[in-house]
Amino acid sequence: APTRHGHDADAALMAGAHEMQQVLSKVLMQFHSSTAWIYLDHIMSLSVKFLPLLMAGVTALSAQPAARRAGPPAIKPDFADLSYGPYPNNKLDLWLAKSNRPAPLVVFIHGGGFVGGDKSKVNAGLMRRSLDAGVSFAAINYRFRTEVPIQTVLRDSARAVQYLRSRAEEFRIDKSRVAAFGGSAGAGTSLWLAFHDDLADPNNADPVLRESTRLSAAASIAGQATYDILKWPDVIGPAALRFSDGSEWPGFYGLKDAQQLRGPEGQKLRADVDMLGLISKDDPPVFLGASSRHDALKTLGDVNHTAKHSVAIKQRCDEAGVPAELK
Repeated sequence: APTRHGHDADAALMAGAHEMQQVLSKVLMQFHSSTAWIYLDHIMSLSVKFLPLLMAGVTALSAQPAARRAGPPAIKPDFADLSYGPYPNNKLDLWLAKSNRPAPLVVFIHGGGFVGGDKSKVNAGLMRRSLDAGVSFAAINYRFRTEVPIQTVLRDSARAVQYLRSRAEEFRIDKSRVAAFGGSAGAGTSLWLAFHDDLADPNNADPVLRESTRLSAAASIAGQATYDILKWPDVIGPAALRFSDGSEWPGFYGLKDAQQLRGPEGQKLRADVDMLGLISKDDPPVFLGASSRHDALKTLGDVNHTAKHSVAIKQRCDEAGVPAELK
């Protein structure tokens, strides 16, 4: 299926690392003097150091290959392997910024095609930069689509955000300034969180689920435009079908066959994970990192990470009036 990432995806992300670093370095140097960036920061209601951290995050992330469940992170977290949900992979690590008041929070969502990857692969330099800037940092694991359908995988990340907000007083987190970033699958998840309506359920018996899932900002590198697979030909053309006959697509959503996929149930599920369809004017600003290296669309990694995905998100954001930067 077009959404299946493999080792070619890891290589694709690494290939554009140097190019992305050069572009983002120029953006970061201009940040403090650019009225455009100050305006964007004002819209985000973030500190002047929050957006650059997200930008630096997608740069550093592009050089990190995905991995299976791995060992501990390079910098010891203040809280390791916190359980944000009832399942074994519902774990997160948290590093707290030293601050006299509630600090903003950046959440790293690892990539790996929803079949691999681990929170321990977060870039230590980025984490240190975040903490030094007074921004707390979290890295999460989540269930893979070999265990649950995509709509449930995404909701694991949403619950992680809710969990952190539910303990905001204890962790001294500013609940109004929470952002997410990632590469590949983590990028798509970050965009989904940014664009999806709030999943908060104020009357839920579970206090975690009463919290908001909304973000103040999101950053993506080599992410996907939508997880409605039937829309991929519209986004990237016929190459979307080059590596799949579609037989695996129903299972992506936990459905049995193509009839269900295209029927009312499938339509509802696909709409729920369609970032392009979810974008609305009240959504937070997003930063999109993409590379022309995948334009040939010769490999599955190209199909999954082509800049066409990010271009489609940018165009839709422009139409809806959502601030979006594409680099």
